[in-house]
Amino acid sequence: MSAERNRGLVAILSANIIFGLNVPVTKALVAQWMTPTGYTMTRMFFGAIVFWTIGLFQKDERVRGWDLGLLAVGGLLGYLGTQFLFALSLRHTTPVHFSLLMALTPVVVLALSALLLKERVTPRKLFGSALSVSGASIMILWAHDGPGTGVQDGLGLLYAALCMLCFAAYLLLTRQVALRYRPVTVAKWMFLFSALVLLPFVASGLPGQRIYSAEIDLSGIALLAFALLFSTTLAFFLMPFALRRLQASTVSIFMNLQPVVAAVVAIAVGQDVLTGDKLVAALLVLAGVHLVTRPAKQAGDPVHIGNDAGGLRVKVVKE
Repeated sequence: MSAERNRGLVAILSANIIFGLNVPVTKALVAQWMTPTGYTMTRMFFGAIVFWTIGLFQKDERVRGWDLGLLAVGGLLGYLGTQFLFALSLRHTTPVHFSLLMALTPVVVLALSALLLKERVTPRKLFGSALSVSGASIMILWAHDGPGTGVQDGLGLLYAALCMLCFAAYLLLTRQVALRYRPVTVAKWMFLFSALVLLPFVASGLPGQRIYSAEIDLSGIALLAFALLFSTTLAFFLMPFALRRLQASTVSIFMNLQPVVAAVVAIAVGQDVLTGDKLVAALLVLAGVHLVTRPAKQAGDPVHIGNDAGGLRVKVVKE
């Protein structure tokens, strides 16, 4: 095993652990310190500042007018819409339920591609989709039996489903334009458009956040710092580093760590409990997603990563 591949494995492992950890981190933030609106504003403004600052130190890359429009819509769907629904969902449901629904994203992308783009669906992918949907169905039908759930949990699952649809639509819409430009160029424009849309609501959305008041303590600071520095920034750079050194099939396997990490941490800190229905649902969802994403992509094929930071599309090389 080459040193470069080892570094790629460390990077992909670290990035998916970060994405998985950010689910219970966000759950804690919206439960104690921030509203979903305040959380979304903070991440969008922080992302715009960070990536435009990084862009100042790179060679300027001109974006064509039509592509700029696609990046604007993509930012509103994949960044602003996804992040707001992400936080809103976790306000009402558990990290395990949210993570398992978001793990279905490749299945939804497959379905939308077949319906809208007339892409061919193989029997294996069809079977994988059926497995995943059956797992999600178990989770939804049994959700009301969990502690502290009921109607609110159903609402949280609805927001999670909308979040997944936003993210899937974003992936389809930007699948080509995001490959024509550097990742930082794509991110800075998407974050900028998202921040501009939120700008009129700053006066009412940020000042009332508990995390920006005298009540703030070290735990709140640590949670927000993780969401901004690790999930929004560091993971963004770890993914391209890994994808230049690994095959897409390897990347897909590691992506399944996200719901596992989220579930383990959420249960460990008391945000959720492990029940038989969740275990069965998780096995069905992850097995189905594995079947859908298993076929290895050829060198240069695009792959999307990360359900949390808006998703990044890059080209992959053979190992």
